[in-house]
Amino acid sequence: MGKTGFMKLTAAALAALAIGATAVHAADDLNDPYRGPALESLKGKTIAYLPISIGFDLAQAWGGVVKTESERYGMKFTSQDPNWNTDAMAQGMTALIAEHPDVIVTQNPDMQSLARLMKQATAAGIVVVQLNMQGAVQTDAFVGPDFIAMGEQAANMMLEKCGSGTDTSHKVAIVQGVLTGGVSYYQVQGMMKVFNEHPEIQIVSSQAADWDASKARAITETALQQNPDMCGIIDVWDGQGIGTGAAIKQAGKQGQVYFITSGGGAQSMCNGLEDGTYSAAINYNAPGMGRDAWTAIMMALQNGQGAGAIKTQIYSPTRVMTKDDVQAGTCWDPEQYAKILR
Repeated sequence: MGKTGFMKLTAAALAALAIGATAVHAADDLNDPYRGPALESLKGKTIAYLPISIGFDLAQAWGGVVKTESERYGMKFTSQDPNWNTDAMAQGMTALIAEHPDVIVTQNPDMQSLARLMKQATAAGIVVVQLNMQGAVQTDAFVGPDFIAMGEQAANMMLEKCGSGTDTSHKVAIVQGVLTGGVSYYQVQGMMKVFNEHPEIQIVSSQAADWDASKARAITETALQQNPDMCGIIDVWDGQGIGTGAAIKQAGKQGQVYFITSGGGAQSMCNGLEDGTYSAAINYNAPGMGRDAWTAIMMALQNGQGAGAIKTQIYSPTRVMTKDDVQAGTCWDPEQYAKILR
């Protein structure tokens, strides 16, 4: 090999070494510079979970998702079960404020009961995420359906079956939950916004079942006895709607009375659609809400602005379902999430 050839070979080798060194340096630069700070903002933090009760499907899904993700990122997760007792829930919130977790994830029993305490928690620097039922105070995040829009949606669905142009009595009943609970209060507000524009619709009953399926059944039995030509019924939650649907079936009206309800899409919803308990259901996907709650927590802890500085409404997508939509795996099994919280 001549001198010129040798010099060319040497130059090529040096260029290759330079390219290799550059590639290694570039690979170092490609390491995600944002992941470390994000993980550091979560590490060691405590999330306290305080739903109305841990013993029902929605709360199991929300808590199961948040607990799984929090433990994945080195956080501590605690939970309390007030078991539908508003006083116990207020006491639990008071105790949590004194314990000072980094985040409280809660579900308001009504508009006012926790309002003052949520203000105190925010003032103490605790991030507060409200699930499903918003209280009178806005905190770092509310995660749940836009219940006013959902009420409007249910009312418009009812108009198609019982409104002007249909050969029916136009009689409709509403089964509420707790009158001042966000799920019920805002849904009914949306329904009445629509129904008030349609004078042909007669609201023959609108009573509170207090989230109790047996009360819902009794209310519906009476309404059907007094109005045997009832066209449709809306129940604001499928958990108590089981009782409403049972009353419709007992009266021999299944398939005649159009029954709309809503809920988080647990297996009981699919079962109720399959056996005709519900004519239609608006599904707002409780595990998806758990994911959104976890997202809200990450955002609040990473933004560095402090509790209450940035307030966000995270509205859950909804899906209208009928019997035709039910397939294997369409709905989720609450037991899978209940195991996580045990």
